[in-house]
Amino acid sequence: MDTGYHAWMLVSASFVLMMTTPALALFYGGMSRSKSVLNMMMMSFSSLGIVGIIYVLWGWSMSYGDQDVAMLFNNPFETFGLKGVSGVDYIFVGFQLTFAVITAALISGAVADRLKFSAWVLFLPLWVTFSYFPLAHMVWGGGFLSGEDGALADLIGGAAPVDYAGGTVVHINAGVAGLVLALMLGKRLGFGKEPIKPHNLPLTMIGAGLLWLGWYGFNVGSIVFAADGTDESNAIFLSETSLVWLNTTVAAAAAVVGWMVIEKIRHGKATSLGAASGVVAGLVAITPACGALSPIGAIILGLVSGALCALAVGLKYKLGFDDALDVVGVHLVGGLVGTVGIGFLATTGGVFYGDGAKLLLTQVVIALFAMVWSAVFTFLVALLVKLVIGLRVDEEAEIEGVDFSEHGETGYDFGTAVGRGRSVLGTTTSDKVKEGASA
Repeated sequence: MDTGYHAWMLVSASFVLMMTTPALALFYGGMSRSKSVLNMMMMSFSSLGIVGIIYVLWGWSMSYGDQDVAMLFNNPFETFGLKGVSGVDYIFVGFQLTFAVITAALISGAVADRLKFSAWVLFLPLWVTFSYFPLAHMVWGGGFLSGEDGALADLIGGAAPVDYAGGTVVHINAGVAGLVLALMLGKRLGFGKEPIKPHNLPLTMIGAGLLWLGWYGFNVGSIVFAADGTDESNAIFLSETSLVWLNTTVAAAAAVVGWMVIEKIRHGKATSLGAASGVVAGLVAITPACGALSPIGAIILGLVSGALCALAVGLKYKLGFDDALDVVGVHLVGGLVGTVGIGFLATTGGVFYGDGAKLLLTQVVIALFAMVWSAVFTFLVALLVKLVIGLRVDEEAEIEGVDFSEHGETGYDFGTAVGRGRSVLGTTTSDKVKEGASA
């Protein structure tokens, strides 16, 4: 196989690694409150530490291999600890490892300010084992939801599923998990009663920019055709990667516009938080579709995802669930828009190209299947963690701030006790703060 292909895969894996730390850590950290910024960042760093190790032990084996179990997952002991894996195969292990890491880290945004760090550390290995690895096998490893070799198309009479880089495995999976955890944890103190605002929007915008850069590894690195050094294969390789790069770019750009338009109509102003969130919404939506759409289709998908995600983030107030940093509104809704949108906009098989509704039917079914799978196993894992050590910090710790109560640190030290839930004058915490006002 072509060495240039392998070099790009190594670069792509590094880009995706950067998406978790520092990109997601900065994006979520800036959106959180000053008294929980370190905890938010620690969730991303701990995902890298824990999931990275587990992926080498049994994650790769459960996701890919020759000992399929009911088309749902692979035998976790077939290549346990990467037994039998060597040479250039390490490149693909490393690349897929970074996907597992960021998928788990994405969930953390839904549980800001109130989840025990010990509960998060226990949740991570269980969740990737029972939710992420099986879905990765089903979609990319030859399982139930995979392409031509999968069983889903035959079962429903539809076309082969399309998920280029993780609409179901990553974004729908993480979005549903975030929703389940948010419901099980309950609302933050003061949610819906007091303003709970991002404490550092410049950090969030820097994180969004780094996420956009890293996403080229995420999407363009997910190449379904490997160049083997011949002129013909290299030409196909370059054609596909260039299309994916362009689609990724214009979808994110269009989503920024779509989000800002909705904000301007609804609130009279376009915000920096909206622009940063729009970037991510567009990238989420194009993730499963980046190899199946034309650039015009990618622009349409980006506009729709930016607008719908901008509308969706407000649903938590109407429906009464506390998705702290909009994981549900951006990743679940954006993942659904991208996965189902393929059925309309794909240049091969799409409804808008006169190819009927077979692909659309398949895309709807794989989206629903991923939602149910993630919801069931997230609930079971979270319930187990709750029974063993509990999920939520106590009220005093939440008021004081999870940075100090969980890590013994504060993100900002100005010579006062601001980071510990007290006023600048050092007075005791007021009743208003006890009801949930931002520190």
